[in-house]
Amino acid sequence: MPFLVTHRDDFNRMLLRLYQLLFYLIQPLIWLRLLWRSRKSSAYRQRWGERYGFCAGKVAANGILLHSVSVGETLAAIPLIKALLHRYPDLPITVTTMTPTGSERVKSAFSDNVHHVYLPYDLPCAVNRFLNQLNPRLVIIMETELWPTLINALYRRSIPLIIANARLSARSAAGYKKINHFMRTTLPRISLIAAQNQEDAERFISLGAARSQVSVMGNLKFDIAVTPELAARTVTLRRQWAPRRLIWIAASTHAGEEVLLLAAHRKLLQNYPTLLLILVPRHPERFSDVIKMVQKAGFSYRLRSENNRPSDTTQVVIGDTMGELMLLYGVADIAFVGGSLIKLGGHNPLEAAAHAIPILMGPHTFNFKDICAKLTKAKGLINVTDADVLSLVQQANFLLRDEKRRFEHGYHAFDVLRENQGALQRLLRLLAPYLSS
Repeated sequence: MPFLVTHRDDFNRMLLRLYQLLFYLIQPLIWLRLLWRSRKSSAYRQRWGERYGFCAGKVAANGILLHSVSVGETLAAIPLIKALLHRYPDLPITVTTMTPTGSERVKSAFSDNVHHVYLPYDLPCAVNRFLNQLNPRLVIIMETELWPTLINALYRRSIPLIIANARLSARSAAGYKKINHFMRTTLPRISLIAAQNQEDAERFISLGAARSQVSVMGNLKFDIAVTPELAARTVTLRRQWAPRRLIWIAASTHAGEEVLLLAAHRKLLQNYPTLLLILVPRHPERFSDVIKMVQKAGFSYRLRSENNRPSDTTQVVIGDTMGELMLLYGVADIAFVGGSLIKLGGHNPLEAAAHAIPILMGPHTFNFKDICAKLTKAKGLINVTDADVLSLVQQANFLLRDEKRRFEHGYHAFDVLRENQGALQRLLRLLAPYLSS
């Protein structure tokens, strides 16, 4: 038996080194990808040093490190970060992301109240350089970012690591099972896995996590609320933009979706000539492409960034700003949530549910399978069964023509949000033993 254990450990160390070697070898490809993306967003050309652990003067030691890969995870983490700032005011918090959009969201939400850098790539030199400067007391990773080098380095330094709001799809679990021996060595090095639901918890356990190591906390994404300040802003904006017009919003859209949504809007205008569409692309580097698309389609439009009030003949407002999606949802009568007409898995529908408006999504919602199932069952979410424009138009018409139906579907969506809240308090109780002394 000792021989088998030693042999397995040697094999896993070999796999880790092979993974690290491959990560070093693909660095030129990563640089090319950053440069390619920087054609439309110059932020991808900046702060490369942070991606290799050079962050002197940008972080504070002996505090909390929280990692949220991009915008969606950052939005879910905001209530948690605020609660940690309140409960542990003497502990500095460093928030890391991987994308410029995530970085911008952290800065707009917290300004100088937290430190922010990019999480370094999972290379031994970068990770150790980063941890030498930060020396965190606790590391929290949002959802499922399993970086083997980082996990191994934290374990060797006896720094507790918690995966919060953890989720693991059946597809991802099947992929991890291909390296089952490696996962059974890696997962036990995580201090706690706080899973969104029992199904996610069982998948982590099947990959090698101990049952005592996994807890079900619920989903932090439900713990959002429309503040009185935000509610007042939405009322003001609605009065300024369209006090007597119907508005629908298509949010977090991707390439391949806007053309369908604009075609749907053209058909809807036949029945509702004054209908206003708020079109919000997911990624800022696509703002210019969407503007050209709207121009080519011949719609009268305004840019949100110009802060000009839409005229009575404006047909489209393009949401080309960051951090305003919750505000714009509050202005709308119905919402379409993007990433769901194409096979990207959809984006978070709960931001729309928080405003008690009915929600439309396409057939591809696997990123939010559990949330969408709850909303659909409660009749707060209407699924467009395919990517056909006619199907989308029919469902939108169903809501636009009947204010009572809009109210009922919106109320059901809000009710799902309210009934599933509480994950934040459960998570804070789980974190307390690591931060109490």
